[in-house]
Amino acid sequence: MSIKSKVLQKESPEAPFKVVEIERRDPREDDVVIDIKAAGICHSDIHTIQNEWGEAHFPLTVGHEIAGVVEAVGDKVTKFKVGDRVGVGCLVNSCGECEQCRNGQEQNCLNGNVGTYNSEDVDGTITQGGYAQKVVVNEGFVSTIPEGIDFDEAAPLLCAGITTYSPLARWQVKEGDKVAVVGLGGLGHMGVQIAAAKGAEVTVISRSLRKEKEAYELGAKHILATGEDEDFFANHRGEFDVILSTISAQYSLDDYLQLLKPRGIMSVVGLPPEELGIHMGSLVGGGKVLTGNNIGGIAETQEMLDFCAEHGIGAVIEKIGVNDVDAAYERVVAGDVKFRFVIDTATFED
Repeated sequence: MSIKSKVLQKESPEAPFKVVEIERRDPREDDVVIDIKAAGICHSDIHTIQNEWGEAHFPLTVGHEIAGVVEAVGDKVTKFKVGDRVGVGCLVNSCGECEQCRNGQEQNCLNGNVGTYNSEDVDGTITQGGYAQKVVVNEGFVSTIPEGIDFDEAAPLLCAGITTYSPLARWQVKEGDKVAVVGLGGLGHMGVQIAAAKGAEVTVISRSLRKEKEAYELGAKHILATGEDEDFFANHRGEFDVILSTISAQYSLDDYLQLLKPRGIMSVVGLPPEELGIHMGSLVGGGKVLTGNNIGGIAETQEMLDFCAEHGIGAVIEKIGVNDVDAAYERVVAGDVKFRFVIDTATFED
């Protein structure tokens, strides 16, 4: 069974995107063929296809925020049927046997998982991502998108949603907790909604008050601007139970750790380009916790989708066509998007 798909592809970091047709792998007995309806643009896509992280395999199609409809299933597929609403995130396979996989932490597979793009698949080929019409994925790495969430709003949940939901769940954020979300971009705007839905008192910390209106609309109770107070960190020392940092630029960990209450937790999900230093006294004093989080497992991803459906949470998006992606990348880098670009895959036929 040959699965042909139009995709957006780059031949090098400098080249523009172009539409080409590729042949997806022949579906295996446990595979699901997905007709993609929407594909989110994640900053990781840009880092990868610009080869900023190295080891990009060209020609390459990126995209790991995928929402669509099941078009066909393999003979041994039990979880899905044709017509089901589904999504695929950052992973399309793992060993399934190591301690991490057995514990539902496929993202931490000890034997190496398979990413949705730019990753060596089990057959030795390089995976190609979701800026496409169709994709073929093992059913174990496909999630159900509940009714009530549009495909456009659901697609970014498969990365931005789980990346912020997972640490908030791990550290058991609950009603009454004071949570600071640092940065109000693609990740931060999801973190605000999820923390607020858990009952937390959410504060957005940003460089300015430019997104004040949006912060409140997303569920924040407060917004603070680091650039408008010379003594910001001293003036807000010890205010928060949990800090979720989505910053992808350089910053001082010591400064933000000051903002935690004793025994408070700072979870980092943003990826600055350079190392961040820290004085151990910032942790030891007050017994604070500094931790990171890498997406989430497949079961937790489904939990997140169900939570978002229950609480009416979706990504705030700007829909674009396949011919707009180069310009969208420039706008993402410039911080000019509220809050996630989503590609309308129907425009492959325009």
